[in-house]
Amino acid sequence: MIEETLLEAEEKMEKAVVVAKEDFAAIRTGRPGPATFNKITVDYYGAQTPVNQLASFAVPEARMVVVSPFDKSALAAIEKAIRESDLGVNPANDGNIIRVVFPELSEERRKEYIKVVRGKAEDGKVSIRNVRRHAKDALDKAVKAGEIGEDEGHRAQDELDETTQKYTGEIDELLKHKETELLEV
Repeated sequence: MIEETLLEAEEKMEKAVVVAKEDFAAIRTGRPGPATFNKITVDYYGAQTPVNQLASFAVPEARMVVVSPFDKSALAAIEKAIRESDLGVNPANDGNIIRVVFPELSEERRKEYIKVVRGKAEDGKVSIRNVRRHAKDALDKAVKAGEIGEDEGHRAQDELDETTQKYTGEIDELLKHKETELLEV
């Protein structure tokens, strides 16, 4: 019972860190890459499809990404989705490929991105704390029901707290790394 609860909590906390990592990757720093487009979806034959499943990406220059759709009929939809995204870019369509030129990051834009990154990090920590709370409730119920002893329950809660610290620490490390990356000129 205790092991199952702790293992389930740890798996969910790990997923929260993975989601935070993906969110951080979507926020561009100096050099854009394919991960910049991960969160953009395109209305493709009536289904919302991630743009990274509809096209390949190349980075020929430091601030340019070339998007090559696999299906040329999706070109206009991909261009529209990129234009309407929160990337703040104006893609150019030449009939075969889409060129996306990213402007140089201003100091103001970097600070905006840092605020966004901090918000995403806090979201990750909140979800980890929610997982902890649910696991703690399950342990408390098991103690009350007499399924496990009080000492076992306290040890399990201590282990749960250590796991929570570990994963919130990972998110803090990711945040620190991303902030450093954003502040580099």
